[in-house]
Amino acid sequence: MHIAEGYLPPLHAAAWAVASAPFVIHGGRAVIRQVRDDPGSRLLLGAAGAFTFVLSAIKLPSVSGSSSHPTGTGLGAVLFRPPVMAFLCTVVLLFQALLLAHGGITTLGANVFSMGIVGPWVAYGTWCLLRRFGTSVAIFGAATLADLSTYCMTSLQLAIAYPDATSGFAGAAVKFLSIFAITQIPLAIVEGFLTVLVFRLLRDVARPELIRLGVLRAPWPTTPTPSATTSDSAPTADTAGATGTTTTEVAR
Repeated sequence: MHIAEGYLPPLHAAAWAVASAPFVIHGGRAVIRQVRDDPGSRLLLGAAGAFTFVLSAIKLPSVSGSSSHPTGTGLGAVLFRPPVMAFLCTVVLLFQALLLAHGGITTLGANVFSMGIVGPWVAYGTWCLLRRFGTSVAIFGAATLADLSTYCMTSLQLAIAYPDATSGFAGAAVKFLSIFAITQIPLAIVEGFLTVLVFRLLRDVARPELIRLGVLRAPWPTTPTPSATTSDSAPTADTAGATGTTTTEVAR
């Protein structure tokens, strides 16, 4: 997913940077608004960023000869919505380019677009569609498809930059998708299961915060039973007889 430094032609690198910039600026404003309106969510916000950083820094060899890694963007997209993840992923990818030599500065815009924009939006759409089937199913689908869609987008970016000499963009897209996207499926599934486990942990330790963010639904308030209401508000025949007072006597 990390397109290496200098791998994209300058015009393509600049175009992806311009395309990503509005999303990143909007995401930065969303982060500021989130922290200002709900200071208690800062820990979860940091956890979402750290989860993305750690998972996307794991570099595993692929059977096709390239390397693959999880993205970790599905969890943050569900917790804080996709605009926030555009900004967080920019910070993550910038640090990885500078400290880990993953990706690059010239290709930052393209990497942000695939991992920080396309992946989170696919994750959030999947979450909204699958939520009726349970949170675990929705989280699994969101994390898995966020990972897979990121690699699909990267494959298309490379196909645009390097079309096949005979079959053009279509042929290059098939080639890059077979290298990156198909081999990414098992890793995307593993990331889905891992994200479910992390979400269940957050559900146990940070349920009020998740309810406040709208990720979990608040429990229904309990209402008094009719029998309890009757016994508390109106005297029964036994109590009326015991006090020697009847409805007729009260009326008189």
